[in-house]
Amino acid sequence: MIKHKIYAVAATGALALSLAACGGGGAGSSNGANAGSASLPTVKMMVGGIDKQIYLPYELAQQLGFYKKYGVNMQLSTEQQGGVGAEDAMASGQVDMAGAWYVHTVDFQSKGKDVINLVQLSGAPGERIMCGTDSGVHSPADFKGKTMGVTDLGSGTDELTQFVASTAGLTKKDYHTLAVGAGATAIAAIQRKSADCVMTTQPTVGALTSKKLAYTAVDLATADGATKTLGGDWPAAGVLANASWVKSHEDAAQKVVDALVATMHWINTHTATDIANKLPSSYVENSTISKDQYIAGLTTDKGQFLPDGIMPAGGPKVIFAMEKGNGVDTSKVTIAGTFTNKYALAANKLEGFTTTTTPAGADG
Repeated sequence: MIKHKIYAVAATGALALSLAACGGGGAGSSNGANAGSASLPTVKMMVGGIDKQIYLPYELAQQLGFYKKYGVNMQLSTEQQGGVGAEDAMASGQVDMAGAWYVHTVDFQSKGKDVINLVQLSGAPGERIMCGTDSGVHSPADFKGKTMGVTDLGSGTDELTQFVASTAGLTKKDYHTLAVGAGATAIAAIQRKSADCVMTTQPTVGALTSKKLAYTAVDLATADGATKTLGGDWPAAGVLANASWVKSHEDAAQKVVDALVATMHWINTHTATDIANKLPSSYVENSTISKDQYIAGLTTDKGQFLPDGIMPAGGPKVIFAMEKGNGVDTSKVTIAGTFTNKYALAANKLEGFTTTTTPAGADG
């Protein structure tokens, strides 16, 4: 199973809270803003690394008060080292939703589990392949014979590294893969030269750069970078849920999407400094990076975030191409069955937002 691991992060919610009955106003209603949280439907979401920049919208929505504004009591949690992955926790019913990569829907459906993506938050992985200053790696062709660090074996970064290598005609047999985690452990792998390169995100990217330990060899953090290397938009962070749960919790699902779409518009109209000031201090400043470095990295990579939550046209096809190339049997999986734009379109209409992303075909 694909994993996207996070190491040494702080949980922001408890998994032990039980799911409350769905009540309150209609889909997208903000009437719950004036009611006590006890009267709101409760939803539990685990995020695949809640303090990573690529996953910042989930916590930002909480800090902005948008979940309660749009009528839902959100209980957030994060993956723990050695624990169950966010997408697996969702698929097994431990939580209701997962803040994770869209690619997991294809993987789950190829194994007969009907997991769908409800809203798309980013159009690029937000990852960079950072290579040691003396590694000699400057393109996918240079991966040959090198040790490539990924968050965990079989993770999304592992599969993405494999796909990037394939663009240069290389297979996984042409390079060595090493699980290095994220944050301090990824930095240590470069520092000790146990890995020539690591696929990682901000703020680790900023830490490696500021310490002059590594440089960006492959940019997958922006839409332009993803298009150059991967051939098009690569939809990454989204909200995944079991289709059966969504069917029986339509109202709660819509409210969550309403909150996140409002958050994406807020991100689009505010600076990296504004965003950093709203996030918990431990997310933006720690032993590996300063707040100024965090803001600089977010300023550079902020373009990965979609302004309206709509799945970008062509994005799913790029994901399917990667999955097929990596040996996933997608013969029984349809693109249209892996995601829906229905909730995001309704959320934009609710607020009078104009959608700017050209949507993929499912649900318009």
